Amino acid sequence: MVQDDDIYEIHAVKYAENDRPAYKNFLDGDPHDNASMPLDYFVWAIVGKTRSFVLDTGFDAEVGAKRGRSLLRTPAEGLKMVGVDAATVADVVLSHMHYDHAGNHTMFPAARYHLQDREMAYCTGRCMCHLALRHPFEAADVTAMVGRVFEGRASFHDGAAEIAPGVSLHHVGGHSLGLQVMRVRTRRGWVVLASDASHFYANFEQGRPFPIVADVPQTLEGYAALHRLASSRHHIVPGHDPLVLARYPSSGPGLEGIAVRLDADPVGY
Repeated sequence: MVQDDDIYEIHAVKYAENDRPAYKNFLDGDPHDNASMPLDYFVWAIVGKTRSFVLDTGFDAEVGAKRGRSLLRTPAEGLKMVGVDAATVADVVLSHMHYDHAGNHTMFPAARYHLQDREMAYCTGRCMCHLALRHPFEAADVTAMVGRVFEGRASFHDGAAEIAPGVSLHHVGGHSLGLQVMRVRTRRGWVVLASDASHFYANFEQGRPFPIVADVPQTLEGYAALHRLASSRHHIVPGHDPLVLARYPSSGPGLEGIAVRLDADPVGY
């Protein structure tokens, strides 16, 4: 029986952006397709009556400048706008260890971090000998996670894991070998926060992977997993698509274009 405590609000909070041509967002992209198709960068707050979570931690100003990304606000500032204090968050889930999902090492001082065994093995193992594979990672993020392991602040998962009633993690791999998605029970059903399992709606709807990929077959199988886990295709939320801000209502007055409620019904989709 579902309890009220097992139903969550979800806020997608935009903290950065990067303009880029559409062809760069698809593995089979046509270089002639130069139409603008920007990336938005999000962190997600999963807010329950008795327990809350944050999915991913974003990057900081230094890494943003290094990578040519426009930081609009820190993730902590964005989370505060939806009533979440980064300093007191008890559980942070990292979908994977790429720079835009695993930075800001001191922003969540009270948190336990949840990630997949395979992601930690990937970002500390032989694959990082290859520039093409290590490019999306920052060494400082990886060493910070090693530090949390020795501080007793890391929880590892192998495949699927329920971390609270109504919240579960599911390994899909593909974009990064240990990539996991988050399934959350909401008032409208099971919402799947895909993170980089699908950067844009177009990736999973058209079966066209994003070009940063460790395993293409895993990525394609991951799209099928998103559909299995979500209550409907309208319950799948991609990780970087500006359409997310257009399809969901804002999290509150003055938060238009900054934060939206993913537990609400989408519009125009």
